[in-house]
Amino acid sequence: MQNTDEWFVYMLRCRDGSLYTGIATDVERRFAEHQSNSGAKYLRGRGPLALVLKQRVGHRSRALKIERSIKRLPKHRKETLVKTGAGLQALLSNRKL
Repeated sequence: MQNTDEWFVYMLRCRDGSLYTGIATDVERRFAEHQSNSGAKYLRGRGPLALVLKQRVGHRSRALKIERSIKRLPKHRKETLVKTGAGLQALLSNRKL
């Protein structure tokens, strides 16, 4: 059984190059749901999908805050986050980027 205190933030790259950010306790299961079109509506018809970032963040409330922070970033900052991880520590420590 998955520990519910172990939440992850993850990012998926869609066929069109867009990035989707989500949270889950079991990223692999959630990714499979997205691939089978039973996950988020945004991702339906945007496959194939690729998991490009997965980071353990702790409790659900913290995961939601980090997810919201990532979603507010401009695309070029999200791309930097995916490619180099730059800024990830700031998000994890609740600092401004």
